[in-house]
Amino acid sequence: MNIPSELKYTKDHEWVKIEGDVAIVGITDFAQGELGDIVYVEVDTLDETLQVEEVFGTVEAVKTVSDLFLPLSGEIIEFNESLEDEPEKVNQDPYGDGWMIKLKFSDEAELDNLLSAEDYKALVSA
Repeated sequence: MNIPSELKYTKDHEWVKIEGDVAIVGITDFAQGELGDIVYVEVDTLDETLQVEEVFGTVEAVKTVSDLFLPLSGEIIEFNESLEDEPEKVNQDPYGDGWMIKLKFSDEAELDNLLSAEDYKALVSA
């Protein structure tokens, strides 16, 4: 299981990469493995401002549909449009080409609520 140490994580299996005041968000390698073959990613909240843990979209796999939860409050400024034609990128490269959104986060204090790689590994290993 791949859990990059430079990223932050949520208990809902999203990963977060911080670049200044922008957070890049996707689902973890563990999550994509549990979901199986991803066939559709929907994010209909582009340009909206949402609060932490609100649903920002869904990911559909062959057997299930799963909500995506916002790891930080802020405005969704970009959606990875390549996922519209190639949702399998989430399975193939969840921490790279399979990223989902970019978020201009509004509350830096919320970063303290995210899990470290070690904490996330403990969560999924339990």
